Amino acid sequence: MNADPSGASAALHDLVVANRILAREGVLDGFGHVSVRHPHEPQRYFMSRSRSPELVTHEDLVEFTLENEALDANGRAVYAERYIHGCIYRSRPDVHAICHNHSHAVIPYTVTREPLRPIMHMASVIGNEVPVWDIRDEFGDTDLLVTSDAKGRSLAACLETNRAALMRGHGCVVVGANLREAVFVAIYLQLDAELLFRARVVGGAHVEFLTPGEVHLASRTLLQPLSQDRAWEYWSARAGFGPR
Repeated sequence: MNADPSGASAALHDLVVANRILAREGVLDGFGHVSVRHPHEPQRYFMSRSRSPELVTHEDLVEFTLENEALDANGRAVYAERYIHGCIYRSRPDVHAICHNHSHAVIPYTVTREPLRPIMHMASVIGNEVPVWDIRDEFGDTDLLVTSDAKGRSLAACLETNRAALMRGHGCVVVGANLREAVFVAIYLQLDAELLFRARVVGGAHVEFLTPGEVHLASRTLLQPLSQDRAWEYWSARAGFGPR
């Protein structure tokens, strides 16, 4: 794609950084992907070509319609699960960034009856409880990949107005009002999954979850620009990007 096809250079830079951050923090491995809605054309979004997130550069970025058609792939392979992104953007005008990942810490909560709920204030951003989407409910036995508009719409319906949804035997999807928020939620969703597992080892059935009021108040603080910018600067530095 051109260096700056439509005045979206800041969003494109941050998309590269987001890929590197999520890989550095272990949320994304060789698979998974993150996207950002076009800042000036809400019916489009940007995402990398099919490539491991830790290797993504500006030259890998591709522009898509919300029907998940690539506008400038130029023969490059694109992610098969791009339907996750376009379908959620279509159903959620408030969402401007999306991450799909296969966090190992999260997977157990997709296949058990243990709900993933916040136990620490930093994880309040995941919401009171994270819904679980089971692809079998509508599509029977599949390869578990979201490779069609129908599957993408089904996942978006499960997500509803939440910031995250788990995907049975697969991973999760996380959304945000911007890239910094989506990255923040994805990282603390994974951390909360790890900490809840440890809490169950220590305390068994007795775990004190955050109350709905605590979730509301703590997340309101953490989603302010001051908190978001501080975390983004820290994670960016860890991923090899200095202050901008």
